[in-house]
Amino acid sequence: MTKAVRYDEFGGIEVLRVDEVDRPVPESGQVLVRVKAAGVNPGEAAIRTGAMADIFPSTFPSGQGSDLAGVVAEVGAGVDRFVVGDEVIGFSERRAAQAELVLVDVDNLTPKPDSISLRYLPNWPP
Repeated sequence: MTKAVRYDEFGGIEVLRVDEVDRPVPESGQVLVRVKAAGVNPGEAAIRTGAMADIFPSTFPSGQGSDLAGVVAEVGAGVDRFVVGDEVIGFSERRAAQAELVLVDVDNLTPKPDSISLRYLPNWPP
């Protein structure tokens, strides 16, 4: 099991909760990333409130967040650009970046530049 931010209805931050979810398993062309930092932007808040439901429909329970930085925890079949332990930045198209472990399509990741330090979050999970 792993932890992920989720919600079951549109609303403000009060609808968010941290759930225990099954550990994701990467399929072909996917990378499992142990998230060290996840971004929050106004578009994601608008999706959560339902203000963009016509453009970005939601199914519940829904996760939150797209932008992430972290460390490769596992790679799926056919992935040769990354190995376990690589530091990466990228985004998830699954609205799931605010979680301990996130599946990301390999084409949505890039190596983290050496000049940028990951800000490790010592209190995650909460």
